[in-house]
Amino acid sequence: MNGDTQEVSSTTAIDSDVEEDDARSEATFQFHVKDFSKLKDTLLSPPCSVRSLPWKIMVMPRTSSAQDRSQRCLGFFLQCNGQSQSTSWSCNAVADLRLLSVKEGQEPFTRKIQHLFFSKENDWGFSNFMAWNDVLDPEKGYIKDDSITLEVWVAADAPHGVSWDSKRHTGYVGLKNQGATCYMNSLLQVLYFTNQLRMAVYKMPTESDDTTKSVALALQRVFHELQTSDRPVGTKKLTKSFGWETLDSFMQHDAQEFLRVLLDKLETKMKGTCVEGVIPRLFEGKTVSYFKCKHVDYTSSRTETFYDIQLNIKGKKDIYESFKDYISVETLEGDNKYDAGEHGLQEAEKGVIFQSFPPVLHLHLMRFQYDPITDSNVKINDRYEFPEKLNMDQFLQKPDTTPATYILHAVLVHSGDNHGGHYVVFINPKGDGRWCKFDDDVVSRCSKMEAIHYNFGGHEDDLSLTVKHCTNAYMLVYIRESCLRTILQPVTEKDIPQELIDRLYEEKRVELIRRKERTEAHLYMSVQVILEDAFLGHQGNDLYDPDKARYHMFRVKKNATLQDFMEQVAESLKYPIEQIRPWPFNLRTNKTNRPTLLDLNTDIHKPIVDISENINPWTVFFETVPPDSGLKMLTSFDKDSDVLLFFKYYDPRHKRLHYCGHHYMNICFNVQEELVPLLNERAGLPQGTELVLYEEIMPNQAERLADLDRPLEKVLDELMDGDIIVFQREDLHDDPSLELPSCRDYFRDLFYRVEVTFCDKMVPNDPGFTMELSQQMNYDQVSRAVAHHLDTDPYLLQFFKALCHRDGVGNAVRCTFDGSLKDMLVVTKPRHPKKIYYQQLSIRINELENKRQFKCMWLGERMKEEVELVLYPNKNGTVADLLQEVQKQVTLSENGASKLKLEEISSYRILGTLPESTSLERITMGATKTFRVEEIPSDEIPEGDDEMQIPVAHFYKETYSTFGMPFLFKVKQGEPFSHVKERLQKRLEVPDKEFEKYRFAIVSMSRQTFLTDSDVINLQDFKPHSNQVASLVKPWLGLEHLNKGPKRSRYTYLEKAIKIYN
Repeated sequence: MNGDTQEVSSTTAIDSDVEEDDARSEATFQFHVKDFSKLKDTLLSPPCSVRSLPWKIMVMPRTSSAQDRSQRCLGFFLQCNGQSQSTSWSCNAVADLRLLSVKEGQEPFTRKIQHLFFSKENDWGFSNFMAWNDVLDPEKGYIKDDSITLEVWVAADAPHGVSWDSKRHTGYVGLKNQGATCYMNSLLQVLYFTNQLRMAVYKMPTESDDTTKSVALALQRVFHELQTSDRPVGTKKLTKSFGWETLDSFMQHDAQEFLRVLLDKLETKMKGTCVEGVIPRLFEGKTVSYFKCKHVDYTSSRTETFYDIQLNIKGKKDIYESFKDYISVETLEGDNKYDAGEHGLQEAEKGVIFQSFPPVLHLHLMRFQYDPITDSNVKINDRYEFPEKLNMDQFLQKPDTTPATYILHAVLVHSGDNHGGHYVVFINPKGDGRWCKFDDDVVSRCSKMEAIHYNFGGHEDDLSLTVKHCTNAYMLVYIRESCLRTILQPVTEKDIPQELIDRLYEEKRVELIRRKERTEAHLYMSVQVILEDAFLGHQGNDLYDPDKARYHMFRVKKNATLQDFMEQVAESLKYPIEQIRPWPFNLRTNKTNRPTLLDLNTDIHKPIVDISENINPWTVFFETVPPDSGLKMLTSFDKDSDVLLFFKYYDPRHKRLHYCGHHYMNICFNVQEELVPLLNERAGLPQGTELVLYEEIMPNQAERLADLDRPLEKVLDELMDGDIIVFQREDLHDDPSLELPSCRDYFRDLFYRVEVTFCDKMVPNDPGFTMELSQQMNYDQVSRAVAHHLDTDPYLLQFFKALCHRDGVGNAVRCTFDGSLKDMLVVTKPRHPKKIYYQQLSIRINELENKRQFKCMWLGERMKEEVELVLYPNKNGTVADLLQEVQKQVTLSENGASKLKLEEISSYRILGTLPESTSLERITMGATKTFRVEEIPSDEIPEGDDEMQIPVAHFYKETYSTFGMPFLFKVKQGEPFSHVKERLQKRLEVPDKEFEKYRFAIVSMSRQTFLTDSDVINLQDFKPHSNQVASLVKPWLGLEHLNKGPKRSRYTYLEKAIKIYN
């Protein structure tokens, strides 16, 4: 609402029995407005607290336009949380806005609202609640002494986004929603309040389980936090233990499917433990499916178990009607007679009866059903009643020892449609009729009416505002009255194994430490200490590889002094402080990383953060006294006359570098006289060996040092601490027999070297193998190197670039590619492996690149099995070329016509046959269709205009429920259908008894016309009508019979099922 408002001092009447309960779900309060006729501005009543939020009546004069004239009206609104500055809160509520009558016995004038209140819409009501003159008219009976009384009854859900204390208001806490996990949160609460199951989960042995992968441990953690925490509990560790990625938490799944998968996983984990069998004892019931012949003494029955019961609700009033429908008897007669073995086909009764019901009864209401008209699932929002107490004795095969009376324990409610929505659950935790609503992280008390009656669904007038039409019960949990005390027995801390409590508390302690570290991270910095042994074996530039180095990590306060830090390092390394010296690594302007001088005299008391120039992490080389030197302290270093040098020896025969330590050298000393003997000694070479010296300047740049018979400061330009001298034997320096005779050659080759991981494109998540190659290699060189590793022909390999934005296969690299390996690699993040994908071929790559890969199925002669073919026809070829490729891979039948056809198949039906002249470029592959090649038998080839091949497919009951292998079948104009049936039976090789159950129909536009033996074939029936698209709706012959094959096949649409991977 916009406009002036003023707070007024006025009496506001509130229900006295709930006055002190700020968290109550509903309240009625009044606002008495004096001098009503003089009202000009907006008035606000004193607040009334509902769900711990302030609610006020807002009243003001308004003007509305009606029939081209303005009319003054009474504006009457309900305001919620009007003074809040927060923008994140929301609260759903329904309310009656009433203008009370001053006449005895006259009903108030009432209008209803339903609204989601939030910061931008914090009031809701009517600008034209009643005409101003009608309010002022004494005859109407709403004003007395120029005063009116406004009343509001408001019922609100617990608010979101405010400091709602679920624990204080209800004694329970909720679960945080990760994005779309409301279905999971609701079911976890149901399982948590099945106390006997909760105790069994606590007792599952998880001592040796992986913290991140154990579903049992993660569920124990969630249950323990729900029992002990005062705040909403997170479920990220639980979903991570399922093996789910982040995306899975943002995908809405079916609650029933999740419950089945989770209980199955828990039952598996409980096997072989002290709680084995708990889940079947709680949730398992038994049914008996039977066939009873009417005219012979023959009955067949089978006992099956269930963990939940799916109830059909369409057209049903309540649970009792659904159960009567569930156990209703079906008579099998006529074409649908029962095969009674030696008695043959018999009229029989088919049915199911319950042998036993479990202690905990899960009922899933089938609100989502398939609609053949829209070819999708739709939600049924019809009214459907369920009682608080349920008696199931009438549905049992024979009475149990105790009555099958059940008490309603939980109501899982879905709001929305088949495309998504929101789940909440109402639970009666103690079975005493005191209900709570669990809406993710918010838990609130609620009435029995809200928990049960409001969730029947439907369009009843009294529910038109209280609940939305699409909000209704989806799953019910009943507990057997005789087992109520056992199943809902209180779970205390004593019921939880102490080892589990200790482990969970230790986890929390570690988490608190880590959280504290993250909170205080800005006060600390990381220092990476590296010792000289990390330089050994390094074959690259500088002294070590930052990605492979063995660091000693230190977490140091930024304001700690260098002295403090050195004492910390000395204690950790077990060296006296006088035997260590820090040399921080410094990134030079030429991008090399070398140790640099730290003046201990001036810097020893400076803060680390200043010395490091706030570099985080800061890398420091710590020089230590050699263990076998016998020295008590490090040699002194004169910063004015000494320089710190590092040495590497290059062996060109083996193309390897050897680290030869470091040395303090006076800049005035002669290199030939002082340094060369030291280097011979370090490399283990005879004294007097002639050496060639290089300075390693930067990657791909090493300069030879000339005129060694001079002081060091003259030989080396820009002499600095951390300089690296690379030396080698002079007699090998220019040896033409060596591939890399000088260290300059070595560093040049190194500069272009890169580690490449080659992954097999056909193997999911293939870790591949890694090779070190030169980026200057061309395609042929790369191909030969990889082929040598794989022991194959280089021409039988095809390479693919990697995707730059994610893991995956990119474009193929042609064998005529004239770039280098560097061009074949895509830019990746630093430290990410560089990948190239490969595929091993059956034909040479230069042939393949002029062809197209085409996958299809080959149907064998007996139509019993299909084989996948991978073909390589020419890219610009036709279907005829493709069929020629097929003939090279298959064996044709002896009595066949050697004529092949390419068929397009979708949903177990042949959509059409592609002409041989069709260009392959016009054929598109798809996830919901496939292509199949079959040989046409000689006797199936039409010989005249009065014959044609028609598509045939199997279906059961509904024409969209197709299955099995479709095929083409020749028919003739005027042929009796009885003859067609005989030929079909012979083609399908179906026994007589089974074939007797088949029914036959012409299916056009999903409409079926059943055929009898007296019918004759009319080819016109199998041709598309003039108003139909031939390729999509060509009529077909349907064989209607029971599907005895597997339920799933390649022709079904891809679905994302719920899986718990660990």
